[in-house]
Amino acid sequence: MDRERASRLAGAVVWTNDPSGAGPGRVLPDGCMDLLWNEGRLLVAGPDTRAYVTEGGTGVWTGLRFPPGAAPGFLGVPAHELRDRRVELSDLWAASAVRRLTARVDGADDPGAALEQIALDRAVPRDPLLSRLVQALDAGRAVAATADELGIGTRQLHRRSLVSFGYGPKTLARVLRMQRALALARAGVPLAETAVRAGYADQAHLSREVRELAGAPLTGLLR
Repeated sequence: MDRERASRLAGAVVWTNDPSGAGPGRVLPDGCMDLLWNEGRLLVAGPDTRAYVTEGGTGVWTGLRFPPGAAPGFLGVPAHELRDRRVELSDLWAASAVRRLTARVDGADDPGAALEQIALDRAVPRDPLLSRLVQALDAGRAVAATADELGIGTRQLHRRSLVSFGYGPKTLARVLRMQRALALARAGVPLAETAVRAGYADQAHLSREVRELAGAPLTGLLR
């Protein structure tokens, strides 16, 4: 069972997943990074460029999903160093500090609220330029046109995107476009119309992109 709610940390989401009795799951790329708690462990999920297949029956997972570009400031680690990885928080921070935080979450009535508070305690301002980049790409704007609008060169934009998102703006645009398409399709929009509205050339293009990023056919994800 999945549950989620908006966080008090702007743009973030607190979620809980109980895969008890379920088989492997599939976490799709979404441009985000997560702080995770599972059975007395704190971990970090880096930015994905492809679907991450989870094991079934590993207990309840609780997480704080940061908005795109926000987690590196909290972690103090460039996003590209965590790309397509799941790592223990103690690999990034001092072990003594992580033990204290782990005990804090373990003892909380609501682990999600505890993760949320940890993030709020260490919150740093988001780069407004990168927030504008995410908004533009999520609206379907081209990367080159967006760079011009932001007054930044494409190479510099690529470097800053690696630090904040884990990959360049073109990959981020593909991920956000797939998420737009899935939201439309799950809302019942016909696939041909979904492809056009999400910014794909046609339905075949949509299907190819989803299979490449999600590792599964679009129809299978919708089921």
